[in-house]
Amino acid sequence: MDPSRYADLFRTESREQLSALNRALLALEQGEPTREPVDAIFRGVHTIKGMSATMGYTAVAEFSHELESLLEKVRDGEQGISPELMDALFAAADALEDGIEQAREGGAMSEAMRRALERLHDVAGGRSTAEFRAVRMSGAMAVPVEARPEARPEARAEARAAAAEESLAGEGVLVEVTQEPAAPLPGVRAFMAVQRLRELGVIRACVPPVEALQAATTPQRFRVLLDTSAGAAEIERAVRSAGDVASVRVERRDVAPPPTRDAPPRDRRITDQLGLDELGRPIDRAPAARARHVRIELSRLDSLLNLIGELVIVRGRLQALTRPVPDPALQETMEAATRLIADLQSEIMTSRLVPVGQVFDRFPRLVRDVARQLGKDVLFTIEGKEIELDRSVLDEIGEPVVHLLRNAVDHGLELPAVREAAGKARAGRLTLAAQRDRSSVVIVVRDDGRGIDRARVLARAIALGLVEAGTVRLDDDTLLRCIAHPGFSTAEKVTDVSGRGVGIDAVQARTRALGGALEIETAAGLGTTVTIRLPVTLAIVRALLARVGTERYALPMTHVRETMERAPAVIRRMQGREMLLLRDEVLPVLRLREVVQLPWDRAVGTEEIVVIERGDRRAGLVVDELTGQEDIVVKSFDGVRAGSSLFSGATILADGAPALIVDVGSLL
Repeated sequence: MDPSRYADLFRTESREQLSALNRALLALEQGEPTREPVDAIFRGVHTIKGMSATMGYTAVAEFSHELESLLEKVRDGEQGISPELMDALFAAADALEDGIEQAREGGAMSEAMRRALERLHDVAGGRSTAEFRAVRMSGAMAVPVEARPEARPEARAEARAAAAEESLAGEGVLVEVTQEPAAPLPGVRAFMAVQRLRELGVIRACVPPVEALQAATTPQRFRVLLDTSAGAAEIERAVRSAGDVASVRVERRDVAPPPTRDAPPRDRRITDQLGLDELGRPIDRAPAARARHVRIELSRLDSLLNLIGELVIVRGRLQALTRPVPDPALQETMEAATRLIADLQSEIMTSRLVPVGQVFDRFPRLVRDVARQLGKDVLFTIEGKEIELDRSVLDEIGEPVVHLLRNAVDHGLELPAVREAAGKARAGRLTLAAQRDRSSVVIVVRDDGRGIDRARVLARAIALGLVEAGTVRLDDDTLLRCIAHPGFSTAEKVTDVSGRGVGIDAVQARTRALGGALEIETAAGLGTTVTIRLPVTLAIVRALLARVGTERYALPMTHVRETMERAPAVIRRMQGREMLLLRDEVLPVLRLREVVQLPWDRAVGTEEIVVIERGDRRAGLVVDELTGQEDIVVKSFDGVRAGSSLFSGATILADGAPALIVDVGSLL
C-alpha cells in the first residue's frame, strides 16, 4: 500500500497537533504551571514524530525528535524557562509547520528547520543528540536505544514496564488485539484501532503505549483496558473496522483485584512523569468523551449543499404546480415531501456548521508575535469559541479578523510606558468575541487603547476629498466610510505590520461579499470596538419577496423587523425628508423604486412598508407589493463594472423566475 495515500490525513492530523502545541506554548509563556503545558507540547511533538516516521518523512521525524529531547530537559527541570527559550520554541513550531507542509518521503530538513535547531541548541546548550537514527526493533514494538544513558534513567524504564502490566489488572474490559503479519502501515492501523475503542468508552490503560504503537513499523500485539458498557461483539467490530486485524480477544472484569499493600513505593517524580499514582496505576486526567465522528471532504459537503439547494428550488416549483389541483392525496403527499426536504435541508446545513474556535485558535499566536514585534504588552482573550458558522463563511472570515487584530495592536494599543503615563495598566486588553444575534453571528474585536483620532482622520479625509471642507466632526458611520476608503491611512511610515491603507478596506470588502455588515465605535482614550455581522450560512436563507413594477426582489428575513400597509398618517415629510412614524420611533423612509432607479408608475395603488434593520439601525422600505416568503438558494452575483453594490446575490424563485437579493447593509 502506498503511504502517500495518507498524506492529506497526515497533514490534517498534524495541523491539529500544531494548533494544540501553539496553545500550550502560549500558556507556558504566560506563566501557567509548567507541568501541564510542557506535557501538552511534549505529547504533540511526540505524536507528530510517530506519524511522520510511519509516513517515511524522516526530516520531520528527526526534527521532532530533537525538539522532544529539549522538551524532556525542560520537563525534568534541567532547562529553565526563559524568554530566549520561548522565542526559540515558537520558531521551532513555525519550522515544524513549514516542514509538515513540505514533507516528502526521504526528504531532507529545510533551511528553516536547521536554523531553528541551531537556535535551540544555542539557547539550551549541547549538540544534536542523533538518537533518532539509533532506533531498532525489539520483539513486537519499537524500542529507542538511547545514545545518552542519562537521558532516560534505567529506573524510569523499569517503573514504566512494571506499572504498565499492573495498570491492566484493574476493573473493566481487557481487549487484546493482534495484527495481521503482513499488515501495511501497522502503526497507523493500531492507532486507528485504539481510537475506535476510545469512541466506545474511556481507555484506562494501553500496553504498549499509544505513542509506541503509533510509531511502530512492524505488526503489533497490544492490550487495552477499556471502561465501557459495549458488548464483546460491538467491541470486536470496532477494532476490526481499523483493518488488518488477525484476532481480537475480549475479557470483561467486573471486580478489580485489591491493591498489594506490601508493594514498595515508587519514585514519586518518576511515576508522576509517567502519569501514574503511587501504586503505578494510570492517572486519568482527562477522560475521553464518548463521541462518534467521521472525517468528510469539504467538496462532498459542498456537493450535498448544491443538491439540496436545487431540491429546494424544485420543491417550490412543485408546490406552485400542485396548489391549484383539488386532489387530497396529492396534497398530502406534497406536504410529506415538503417536510422531508425541509428536514434534509436542516440536517445538511447543520452538518456544515463548525465552531468559530477552529479559526480563532490560531489568533493568540498572531497577537503574541505582533505585540513582541512592536514592543507592547497585550492580554488577549477569546470569547464564544463554541458559536457555530457555516464552513464557507468561516473559511472567508479569517483574513478580515487578522486585519482587525493587527490594526488593534498597532494603532489601538499604546506602548507600556504611554499607558502607565495615562493611568492605565501596562498591558493592553484585546478581546475577540463571537455571539449569536437572532439568525446572525456577530464577531467583535475590542481594545482599550487610545481610540481612533477623529481629528487626524478628518484632516486626511478633507485632503483626499472624502468629506466636504467645512466638516468639523466625523460620526461613526462617516469615520468608517473614510478609513475604509482604498488606500486611506494616517500612518506616517509603512511598517511590516501596517501603514499601507488596506486593512479596514479589505475587511469591509470581504464582509460585504459575505452578505454581512461592518460597524465601528471609538472613544478617545477608551478604545475601539469593531463589529462584523454575518449570516450563519450563505447557501439557503429565508427571504421576503417584494415587487416593484414588474420586477421582484428578495429581502433576507434576518434584516426584516416587521411589515405594514402604508397609511396616509404613517409617512410624513420632515425637514425635506420622508419619515416613518412607527409607534415611539421616527425612521427614515427609503423607496425601493428609487433605489433601483425604476421610473415612477402612477398606476401603483396601495404601497406596503418593510421595516428593515441592521444592528441598531432601522428604516422603512416602501415597495409596491409583498408577494410572500420563500427559502431561497443564494447564487453568486457578479455585478457589472462600476455598478451598484446594492445586491449581494441572485436566486431562482419557485415559479422559475430570477430575482436579485437586496444587500440591506448597503441601504442603512
